[in-house]
Amino acid sequence: MLSLFTQAQLNPSKIAIIDSSGAYTFQDLSALSDRVAFYLLQGKTDLNQARVAFMVSPGIDYTSVQWGIWKAGGIAVPLCITYPLPSLSYVIEDTQAEIVIAGPEYEVILKDYAMEKKIHWLTLEKLKKPVSPGSLPEITNDRGAMILYTSGTTSLPKGVLTTHANIESQVSTLIQAWEWSNKDYTLCLLPLHHVHGIINVMSCALWAGATVHFLHPFDAKQVFDLFLEGKINVFMAVPTIYFKLISEFESRSESERNELHESMKRFRLMVSGSAALPVSVMESWQKISGHYLLERYGMTEIGMAISNPYDGERRAGYIGKLLSGVLARLVDEQNQELSTGQPGEIQIKGPSVFKEYWGKPEATVKSFTSDGWFKTGDIAVIEDGYYRILGRDSVDIIKSGGYKISALEIEEVLRKHPLIKDCGVVGVPDEEWGELVVAAIIPLGEIETKSLNQWMREQMPAYKTPRKYLILEELPRNAMGKVVKNDLKKLFA
Repeated sequence: MLSLFTQAQLNPSKIAIIDSSGAYTFQDLSALSDRVAFYLLQGKTDLNQARVAFMVSPGIDYTSVQWGIWKAGGIAVPLCITYPLPSLSYVIEDTQAEIVIAGPEYEVILKDYAMEKKIHWLTLEKLKKPVSPGSLPEITNDRGAMILYTSGTTSLPKGVLTTHANIESQVSTLIQAWEWSNKDYTLCLLPLHHVHGIINVMSCALWAGATVHFLHPFDAKQVFDLFLEGKINVFMAVPTIYFKLISEFESRSESERNELHESMKRFRLMVSGSAALPVSVMESWQKISGHYLLERYGMTEIGMAISNPYDGERRAGYIGKLLSGVLARLVDEQNQELSTGQPGEIQIKGPSVFKEYWGKPEATVKSFTSDGWFKTGDIAVIEDGYYRILGRDSVDIIKSGGYKISALEIEEVLRKHPLIKDCGVVGVPDEEWGELVVAAIIPLGEIETKSLNQWMREQMPAYKTPRKYLILEELPRNAMGKVVKNDLKKLFA
C-alpha cells in the first residue's frame, strides 16, 4: 500500500477534507477513492500506468478521483479548471490519455472533444454510482504516478512525469522540514494542477493525517472569515494572494483588524512560494499577522529543494538552505562547480527529482548533466549558507502570480492572429504579480488591442495573456536577428 493512504487505516474517523459540500473523514475518502478505482478497473486487474486526465474542482471529488486513479494503477493527469479547450487538448493529446474524467461544470468543455477523439469519457456522476468491489493492484513505488505540465524555454509546455517514489520523497521531506502532524488544519486555495497545491498543501496534509479545508474560488473575505474560526494553523499561498489579503485587511475596521491579527498570531506556520516575495509584502504581512513568511524554492521537476528554516532565522530575499536528502551545487557556464559566494546555476540531485519529460527523451537528456544533475536554469549565490536567487538564465520565463509562464508559447499564439506580423513577449516587474506579461507587436494594419486581448483569452488561459500591448514598427534585434528581450523590456518602462 502506498504511504499516502496510511492515514485512512490509522485514523479512519479523523476529518480529512472539508469543502463546500461538507466534511469527510479519512474513511470516507478511502471508500470514495476505492469506488473510483473499482469503476476504472472494470474488466481489468490493473490500469498499467494508463494516463487518466481529469478536470475536477478542488475538494473531496478532486482528491477521491486522484487517489482512485493511483489505486487502480493509473497515472494522474490533472487538468487546469480555467484552461480553454486548446490548452486542455494539448495536455490530453501529449500524454495520450486513455480516459478523461470531468466534473459537471466542465462537461460542456470536454465532452464533444473526447467523443470526437474516441477517448473513454467519464463523468463524476458515473464514478459515484455503486460498482461491484474487486481487488486493487499492488502499486510499487517505481511506477509512474502523475504528469504535471510546466513551461520550459521551448514554445510548448512539457509534461513532468513523477513516480510514486518521487512523490513520497517530496512529501516526506516537507513533513520533516515543516513539522507536519495530524493536529494540523490547513486551507487550500491553490490550483491543483501544480506541485504547490498538490504536494506542498494537499498531499503533505493528508499524508500527515491533517485536515485540508478547500476554498474555491478564492475570496479574501472568506479566507479571513475562516481564519477567525480559529481552526486553521498552517497556511500557504503565492505572493499575489498575500497582496490581495493585505488589501482586504486594510479595508477592515480597527477592531476587525485587531481580531484578525490575534487569530493569525496563533498560526503555527505561514509559507510563501511559486514566485519571489517582494520585501514590501513580506514586511506588511508581518505587521498584519505577526508572521515572518517562510520562503522556499522548488520546481515541478524536483518538488521543494531549498527552504528557509521552520525554526531559526528566515531571511527576506533568500530561499534558505538545502532540505534533507537534497543535493545541490552551483556551476558556471562550463558546468564547473563554484565555491561559496560565486553566482551560478543551481543543479539538483536526489530521490525527489522527476523521472522524465513525458514523450520527450531529447529534452530529458538535455535537462540533465552527464553525471546526473538536473539543470534548473535558476542562477543563485550562497551567502552565509543561505541561497539567494539572482534570476533565470533565460528571459523567456516569466514568473507571474505564482506561475512560470513561457514567453515563447505566448508569442506562438500571437503570431497566429491574422493582423500580427511579429511580436515579442516579456515580463515587467510588478509588486502584486511579481511580473506582468506584456507584449510588443508589429501589426499588418490597424489593430484594436481590446479585441486582440479578447481573442487571446479564447486561445489560452487568462493568466498567460498579456496585460499590456505596445505597437512597434520594429523589434530590437541583435546582429544575428534575434530579439533582444532586455532592450524590449526597457520600452515598457
